[in-house]
Amino acid sequence: MTDQTIKIFVDFDGTIMKNDVGDHLFMEFGNLDVINEIADRWIAGEISSATFWLELFDTLPEVDKSDMDTFLDTMEMDEGFRDFLQLCDKHSNIEMIILSDGLDYYIDHIFSNHNLNHLKVFTNKLHFMENNKMVPSFPYMDEECKICANCKRNHILDNSRDDDITIFIGDGLSDTCPVQYVDYIFAKRDLLKFCEKNRISYYPFNNFYDVNARLEKLFGKRRLKKRHQAELKRKAVYSLG
Repeated sequence: MTDQTIKIFVDFDGTIMKNDVGDHLFMEFGNLDVINEIADRWIAGEISSATFWLELFDTLPEVDKSDMDTFLDTMEMDEGFRDFLQLCDKHSNIEMIILSDGLDYYIDHIFSNHNLNHLKVFTNKLHFMENNKMVPSFPYMDEECKICANCKRNHILDNSRDDDITIFIGDGLSDTCPVQYVDYIFAKRDLLKFCEKNRISYYPFNNFYDVNARLEKLFGKRRLKKRHQAELKRKAVYSLG
C-alpha cells in the first residue's frame, strides 16, 4: 500500500445515488416541459448552474416538506457505496469528500436515512420560506464558472496539496471541470463522454463495486503517479493568485 496521501472526491447525484435526485425531484413536483427548456439552456451554456437552479425553483409550485421527504425516501443508493466507505476507512492516508452541485436538504435527508451524516459534504443550500416556498443559495459559487454553482474545482484545490494523489468519481456535466485537476478519474455517462472527447484518461464504471475493485489494485501499488496535465492545470490556477 502506498504511503502517499490520497484525496478522493465523489459526486452525489447519479454517482452515490443510482439516479439524479435533483432531476427526479423536479420531474415529480414540477412542469416537465418547462424543466426541459431550462435544462437545455444550461447544457448549451446559455445560463449558469446557479441561474438554472433559481429558475427551476421559480417554476415549482408549493411543495409540502413532508411530501418531499416521502419522495426522497424512495431514492436508491448505489449498493457498493458502503463497501467503498469501508475501503477508505481501512487506510489512514485516505480522505473522502463529497462534492455535489445538488442541494443540502435532500443530501442530508438521504444520508440521515442511511446513518451517514458524518460524511464531509460541500454542496448548495436550500432554504424553506413562508408558504413552503423554496429558495436555493450558493455559498461556494465561483463567478467565472457556469458549469457548477458549487465550484468543485475550487474545493479540490483547497482540500489537496500538490503532492497528494487526487481521485474523482463522477458521472455528469458538473464533473467535467474538476476532473481536469485530478490524477485519477472514474467516469460514466456524460463525464465518460467528456473524458473520451478530450482524451483524458479514466476508468469506466457502472457502480461502486467496479470502483472498489480498481481502487484495491491502485492502493496495492508502492507509488502512484501524478497526472502531468492535471499538475499543469493546477499550477495555472495558482499562478493567477
